[in-house]
Amino acid sequence: MLSVIDQEVSELRTILAEGLLVPVFQPIVDFRARAIYGYEALIRGPEGSVLHRPEKMFAAARRAGCSLALEHACRETSMRAFVAQSLGGRLFLNVTPGCLLAPQLMNGETQALLRELGLPANRIVLELTENQQITDLPGIQEALLHYRGRGFQIAIDDLGEGFANLRMWSDLRPEFVKIDKHFVHGIADDRIKYHFVRAMQDLAGICNASLVAEGIERQEDFNCIRDMGIACGQGYFIERPVSVPARQLSLPVITALDQRRVALTPTQGGQGKVPTARNLLRAIEPLSHLATNDVAIARFEADPELYVLPVVNGQQPIGMINRHSLIDRFARPFRRELYGSKSCELFMDHAPLIVDQHASIQELALMLALAPKHYLYDGFIVTGEGGYLGIGNSQDLMATITEMQISAARYANPLTQLPGNVPINEHIDRMLDADVEFVAAYIDIDNFKPFNDNFGYRRGDDLIQTLGQLICDAVDERNDFVGHIGGDDFFVIFQSADWENRCWQLVHGFAERTQAMVGPEELSQGGYMAENRRGDLGFQALPTLSIGAVRIQPHQYDSHREVAAAASVAKKQAKKRVKEQSEGVIGGSVFVERRRGGLEAPQMPLRQLN
Repeated sequence: MLSVIDQEVSELRTILAEGLLVPVFQPIVDFRARAIYGYEALIRGPEGSVLHRPEKMFAAARRAGCSLALEHACRETSMRAFVAQSLGGRLFLNVTPGCLLAPQLMNGETQALLRELGLPANRIVLELTENQQITDLPGIQEALLHYRGRGFQIAIDDLGEGFANLRMWSDLRPEFVKIDKHFVHGIADDRIKYHFVRAMQDLAGICNASLVAEGIERQEDFNCIRDMGIACGQGYFIERPVSVPARQLSLPVITALDQRRVALTPTQGGQGKVPTARNLLRAIEPLSHLATNDVAIARFEADPELYVLPVVNGQQPIGMINRHSLIDRFARPFRRELYGSKSCELFMDHAPLIVDQHASIQELALMLALAPKHYLYDGFIVTGEGGYLGIGNSQDLMATITEMQISAARYANPLTQLPGNVPINEHIDRMLDADVEFVAAYIDIDNFKPFNDNFGYRRGDDLIQTLGQLICDAVDERNDFVGHIGGDDFFVIFQSADWENRCWQLVHGFAERTQAMVGPEELSQGGYMAENRRGDLGFQALPTLSIGAVRIQPHQYDSHREVAAAASVAKKQAKKRVKEQSEGVIGGSVFVERRRGGLEAPQMPLRQLN
């Protein structure tokens, strides 16, 4: 009688021999494009089998000494199912580091399978898992050069699970890095997880890698990851792994994407209007996936200005044909006769850059910067609710960005280079139009004029520039808008949930920096003798910071003028509190005004800094 282990090994051999592996796919959503970026392929054993779960199956393979054979069978089965279902985007395939050196991958067998399936290598992402230790790092690095040279991209899995994958990131420089689900689940309610992921995001920016957040199971975490600016995400909230996955995002996911925060992109084309991918849209009649290459060639010959042709299946875009690439292929002898009557899908790019019409110019520029270089020439497809609308190109994108930069520079404060009154007002109106909750904070330096008069305008300018830098450091640059009204007055529009802590951080940081700008005598006394506004000589306290904040609810105000007036009242209350403090105290005040809930001043005491 066979033991349980022997039975599992025997069943595994039957599964491999009879091709009983069941591939399932889990979509990966691109937050910026508001579309499915690709699918991760996972594997299951036959339903009802003791080896149905992959961990049981791979454990049996290790005991039987056929782990590489199982991995190879999983990849082949997944690729065949991916192509059979005509799934779009990229295919993420799990690969153990040791398998990278296996003959089936290195000797061209996989490349032959890709040619048979008509699946370009640039649509494949090899996802390295950390279930075995890397013992031959130079060999792995050489193997990755081999795969990248053939068009494959690399991802590492479960970042944050251990130190080993941090070293893998440093040594292997993958194009994609997946954040372990431990740091994703509950991130909306856990500041420690939030800051861990923010640190990963900073590293990804330096390494030019795209982050994928795994294990998104709640809408709150989905919203948090999206608002942080993480590139992609996957998890049960988006869709569970299934054998026949969705090709379009579900309604709950689309609804969650629509609840995004207002982007900080500078405005263009009038008050409150933000340029998006739709502004760059060019209406090009797409080709049906049933059209032949002869039809595509005829379209290019009829229009010399046409550089790309999008290909659609119904209303869904599935590819892009580049003019020069296609004509170059057909310029060779007998190519027209051989391939002219074949489907246009044969020579199209199966993984074009597809963006939603609402993607901001800022997001679009970031996507192009991280994408392979050929997208700069081919451009991108613009969709609305998943359906084809038109195409855009990088030239129009650069022209729009240049115009935005010129507009931003025109209204920037000359001392701090921060946006001035016009951009501030426009951003407030955008927030009001979007019907989102935000906080308007008016920031002012107390006792600035006597300091400027006594120590000189140069020191006064230094103090203003110091405050401007402190504000920029204190806010979340992805969500919070910083403006410089003029003189020593600044304005911040917060979308960060922890805005109040950031305000107090700013007050304390300003107090510390002020100490470094005065002498020991002024510091010990908390001030100095100087003339006041009336010209009378008297004791002047050191500069402090007053912040008046107003929580703005949807439909509460109609224009930026009302918001500015409410913030000014709150700022005056904050300054009043500072004046009520005893002389010699270095600190500041944060005052919160809630129009529909009375006035509230947070009871955080000023502090004596030694």
